[in-house]
Amino acid sequence: MNKRIRSIRQLALTTSILTFSLSPRLWADTGAVSLTAGPLTTVPLTTAPLTAAEAAQATIVGTDEPFASDAVYFVLTDRFVDGDPANNYPAQGGQQPTFDQRLIGPDGRQANVGYLGGDFRGLLDNADYIRDMGFTAVWLTPIVDNPNEAFSGGDQVEFGGWGDRGKTGYHGYWGVNFYREDEHLVSARLGFRELTRQLQQQHGLKTVLDVVANHGSPSFDMPQDQPMFGEVYDAEGQLRADHQNLLPPQLTPEQEPLHAFFHAEGDPHTAQLSNFNEDNEALQDYLINAYLYWIDQGAAAFRIDTVKHMPHHFWKLFGDRIRQQHPGFFMFGESYNWEAEKLAEHTWPENGGMSVLDFAGRQAMVSVFENSDSHFASLLDYLHLDDGLYRNPYELMTFYDNHDMSRMNATEQGFIDANNWLFTSRGIPVVYYGSEVTFMAGTREHEGNRNYFGQQRIDAAPGHPVYQQLKQIARLRQQHVALQRGVQVNLDFQQHTASFLRVYQQGGVSETALVLLNKGDSPAPISVEPPVSGPWQRVTPACAADHCQPDVTAGRITTTLAPHSVMVLISSQPVSNPKWSQWRPEQDSGA
Repeated sequence: MNKRIRSIRQLALTTSILTFSLSPRLWADTGAVSLTAGPLTTVPLTTAPLTAAEAAQATIVGTDEPFASDAVYFVLTDRFVDGDPANNYPAQGGQQPTFDQRLIGPDGRQANVGYLGGDFRGLLDNADYIRDMGFTAVWLTPIVDNPNEAFSGGDQVEFGGWGDRGKTGYHGYWGVNFYREDEHLVSARLGFRELTRQLQQQHGLKTVLDVVANHGSPSFDMPQDQPMFGEVYDAEGQLRADHQNLLPPQLTPEQEPLHAFFHAEGDPHTAQLSNFNEDNEALQDYLINAYLYWIDQGAAAFRIDTVKHMPHHFWKLFGDRIRQQHPGFFMFGESYNWEAEKLAEHTWPENGGMSVLDFAGRQAMVSVFENSDSHFASLLDYLHLDDGLYRNPYELMTFYDNHDMSRMNATEQGFIDANNWLFTSRGIPVVYYGSEVTFMAGTREHEGNRNYFGQQRIDAAPGHPVYQQLKQIARLRQQHVALQRGVQVNLDFQQHTASFLRVYQQGGVSETALVLLNKGDSPAPISVEPPVSGPWQRVTPACAADHCQPDVTAGRITTTLAPHSVMVLISSQPVSNPKWSQWRPEQDSGA
């Protein structure tokens, strides 16, 4: 009888040189049992090994999520490329101007809190640049209409500091009409629908849309109430809500219909932003219908802002209603938190079942790749391959740079090492615009993190060593299902070298990738005995030195890795080693 065990905590693998564990997302369908993912339970085990025939028929996969095959390039749209100067509106804002609002720092350094011209045209004109690097999806910051003036309330924004006074909605996160594109992004005959169509059909790029449900625009503390701030408009342009420049405790949602969308108490996390009341049914309908509209316009996935500031029951409602009309629609949330336990809460179906940006992984990656004396083993703890913390760790969005924190402050070699890891280890890789050339490395928001990239830098990027290595490893991931979906099996992690497997076996397709990494400044010898039979084919570019050609003798692979390099070897043989599974579940009556 074919039994489906909902989950297992560990599947131990034993070879002559090591013992390690597989993820709970491993399926082993031998015709006798099926091992699948789900809430962790205790499963009685026996020591009867699988036969070679059984092992060869096993299904081994990290995730079947279609989006796992993608790699994402994250663009802060206004800061990418100005493709259409006609939508810059340099005179907009009057006494509160919105264009090119510079923050001057020491030594002539600059940041900017105004619009700088990046738009849909600039993105579309450079779609091949993104695709050629090996990316298959583009994440855009919110596209919805934002206020037409700089904010006059709050603390004054300064270089290297915080505050919102003097800032504009160039980033898109201060929505006032969630059904309308911001005028700075669109061009004649190029709105969001046409952008997504051309990106997909002509360039093979999906569009990931950044969406916000937690808040609207800055809404109070202005010397005088400014138009659009604190206001919410519907698809017909009718005013639906207005904070009226009142402090949250001054709102009266029970008496004033225009206050009903907002919480009537302050929240330190939202500063002066309007704090949406997620339990208001009219607001729920407004937001969910707006984002269903953008899916109809071509959004292929959502990145969801500030999910930790809203309760799980809202995200369950949000996810259910989106997927009711678009089954399987992929969403990942931003929960700015270093604790994996907090991140993982969002991934479970009862809390909305979204993926998340792996902030715990980001913290580990930066600590390793910024520091030359770091140890590769420091990366292991964030993976959570076999403890069931996440609903599925293989579906997490992995990254080392973004727009809300300091860019990684690494050398060129550190960026190369980070990309080699990012595109071969578990998860779906995300790269922030400009990181392919170490753009503004080490800077945070208001120090240059979000500075304008521009056509000149894009044209020069192919000559940059980080770009060149990123392109190689991103394209390699694109070509090999094991690097996209395979179970990760860690072999040996030393200070400067690491080795692990990515194993995929399903539907008649068998592919195992052996990944060997060296982040050191010197050539590094490495020898491993993977519990998977060859023959092995090297798929990374050959090196010039004879000593770095892999030698395979009696199942052991020995080579020397060049400094700051990756070597990937592929076996297309089914997993047939009986040692592959030393344990299998007993037949029982469990579901």
